[in-house]
Amino acid sequence: MDESEIAPPAKRVFPPLYVPTGDASIDRLAFFHVLERLKTQKRTGWIPNAESISDHMYRMAILAMCTSDSTLDISKCVMMAVVHDLAEAQVGDITPREGILKQEKQRLEAEAMSNFVHDMLHGSPAALRIEALWNEYEEGETNEAKFVKDLDRLEMALQAREYEMAHALDLQPFFDSSLPHLRHPEVKRWGEDLAQTRSC
Repeated sequence: MDESEIAPPAKRVFPPLYVPTGDASIDRLAFFHVLERLKTQKRTGWIPNAESISDHMYRMAILAMCTSDSTLDISKCVMMAVVHDLAEAQVGDITPREGILKQEKQRLEAEAMSNFVHDMLHGSPAALRIEALWNEYEEGETNEAKFVKDLDRLEMALQAREYEMAHALDLQPFFDSSLPHLRHPEVKRWGEDLAQTRSC
């Protein structure tokens, strides 16, 4: 099965953005509840009832802790992994197959993050830290952001391999769009180890 055999999804309807009450305690609790969506919303593009968005981010965070690269700020990488898809609590996992332009996806995600950071968390120091980590990942310029992007690709490939084994699928397109793009030497080695398991 490849991406062309998967039926296109129905047109996505996004939930309305949160309207702040002005009460920091109420707005903060609303944010805490919005986070549940990361646990219940599924990643899209391959199998029905796939892993959740938070499943994906959690494994990335643990992968970050497994690196031996002492030049990286590992704590920052772990936090970045945990927030890099935070906007998906509002917009879900948007895939290229949905026909939403990249610029529109970026706009929707930035709007969601602004709603979280400023309307729900009232621009607190913690909120600004989350926003800074998310922006750093999106800009993809620092060594930590590049490393976490590689973990994003590797985690997708790991999950694809697990689905191949569990469901007797051929998910080659997901490997083609991830493993050849790994840049960090250690993550690249992990990807090579994974690729070898498919050729056995």
